[in-house]
Amino acid sequence: MIIGGLALAGAVLRLVEAPLWSVLRAEQPALRLDSAGAAAGQGVTLGLLGGFRAIVADFTWLRLHVLWEQRDLPATDTLLRLVTAVDPRPLYFWVNGARIIAFDMTAWRIDTAGGYDAAPKAQQERIGAEQARLAIRRLDEAMTFHPANAALWVERANIELNRLHDVAAAAASYRRAWEQPGGPDYAARLHAELLKRLGRKAEALAWLVQLHPQLPVGDEATEIVLGRIRDLEKDLQVPAARSYRPAPGGR
Repeated sequence: MIIGGLALAGAVLRLVEAPLWSVLRAEQPALRLDSAGAAAGQGVTLGLLGGFRAIVADFTWLRLHVLWEQRDLPATDTLLRLVTAVDPRPLYFWVNGARIIAFDMTAWRIDTAGGYDAAPKAQQERIGAEQARLAIRRLDEAMTFHPANAALWVERANIELNRLHDVAAAAASYRRAWEQPGGPDYAARLHAELLKRLGRKAEALAWLVQLHPQLPVGDEATEIVLGRIRDLEKDLQVPAARSYRPAPGGR
């Protein structure tokens, strides 16, 4: 599961979480989250939190972790929205929240429907698609707070590819990830690989030829890209006179 690695730490933190959370709720009635409905109805008076927004958000995430362990989908969903309303600055909340929505909540809903062995395949796919679109909506919201962020585009691409099975959309998102400041090289390579999967080999070749001079000279990834260029040239029967000639350069 997405945040299973926090289970041990969560068990320890819960020993101190309850009294501290009680103090915060006593000071701020808007934080009395005894039910998902109450949380959604009350909201949080953010102006009153002042410099405590970060700590309130952290405790909200800890509380969310408890509900996540219990597979309480409505309450988990409520706190996922609440934690980013309290403090939208940490990218961690957005990225891991999207993963929970796309992957964990899909599994919870399928289990409720009878499990992977009993629920009809069409129902499983419908549930997965619904949750994936909700997760992408969250990532779109995150981009309003974190514009030009490569990690959000990578996460979007992963969901489009692995949950929606939309190769074209994932290819476009990996490209957008690469185009952001500090975009990872692997996103550019994945863009080309998905173009190949779509049968758009000439487009993939053109992309890799454009990419190669932007990569560090002598880097392993640079050599991988050159090898893929050669493979595509062979597949497309590119004449030797027109084959790519690498020149010194680097990103």
